[in-house]
Amino acid sequence: MPTRVPTRVPPLAAVKEHVPLAPMLTLETGGDARFFTEAASETELLEALGWARAAALPVLILGGGSNLVLSDAGFPGLVVRLATRGIEVVPPAAPSADAAEVFVDVAAGEVWDNFVALAVELGLCGIECLSGIPGCAGATPLQNVGAYGQEVAQVISSVCVLDRSEQRLLTLGCAECHFAYRSSRFKHEDRERFVVLSVRFRLRRGAPTLPRSPELLKRLPDDAPSLQQIRDAVLFTRRQKSMVWDKADPNHRSCGSFFMNPILTALELAALLERAPAPPPCYPEPDGRTKVAAAWLIEQAGLQRGTRDGNVGLSTEHTLAVVAHAGATTEDVVRFARKVRDAVLLRFGVTLHPEPVFVGIDW
Repeated sequence: MPTRVPTRVPPLAAVKEHVPLAPMLTLETGGDARFFTEAASETELLEALGWARAAALPVLILGGGSNLVLSDAGFPGLVVRLATRGIEVVPPAAPSADAAEVFVDVAAGEVWDNFVALAVELGLCGIECLSGIPGCAGATPLQNVGAYGQEVAQVISSVCVLDRSEQRLLTLGCAECHFAYRSSRFKHEDRERFVVLSVRFRLRRGAPTLPRSPELLKRLPDDAPSLQQIRDAVLFTRRQKSMVWDKADPNHRSCGSFFMNPILTALELAALLERAPAPPPCYPEPDGRTKVAAAWLIEQAGLQRGTRDGNVGLSTEHTLAVVAHAGATTEDVVRFARKVRDAVLLRFGVTLHPEPVFVGIDW
């Protein structure tokens, strides 16, 4: 039987009013939360949601704030910042279980890269190429976070969620999450329905699979690189692109990659090739379509690294990152990002879609 959610309301003292959210977001723009609280346990989270429900308020769940574009008007309801922690290796279900397969439960509020570092330390393969990605573990299923040939969809066994519409706890298997490229049911059709509480990952012991990225391969030894060597190569490569969050980096005020790589049908790709000055970097997809490098399209549309319009511009190290400089507002960021989108559409007839989640903004 599903577990019923408690309805006890937390004391009002645990809920603050008019709290600035910009300092909690890597973009560092956006307005205030009308109400704000932190949840360090599932019980506190459920109680906060009960408080919002009793007050008929909308709820925004906030993790690491690395993939969120928030309106300058802020959020009119309750913002709950997840502070849950915990990483637990699950004992084998039976003595005959595959010894190479290891299941790990990770609390939604756990810092993602801390988990990746621990997995590498324990010799567990499957997420080493996802090193250096900011944010919390609970956000990774929403975006189906991926990099350098790995996606969390490949290693997620199940996701424990709160179904807010039916007020019950559920465990959704990987197939039930409807994962796609940088997407899931949590990001789209059920965005307001589920809150991720924890994620169970299925990792494995043994030799890691070589990354598909030539960029990484040139930084690795020719024969059997270790997990740590792969992680180090990923971190080095991401730092070179300002894709490891660092307060000292002048490009740090961003959401990382702002645009997804477009996936084109054969007809769409043919139309692009007719307009392109040279063949773009392309990556075949299992369904016959082709993924095209968005960064290449942006640059070929005339927008180079460091291109700037007022207080917003492209990263000086990577054209996929939109950077908010001092004095920038969310409106400035969105206006600039639309200019990038429109430039690519005009030049190539390809529409770029944003990767971050927008709150209070009509893209």
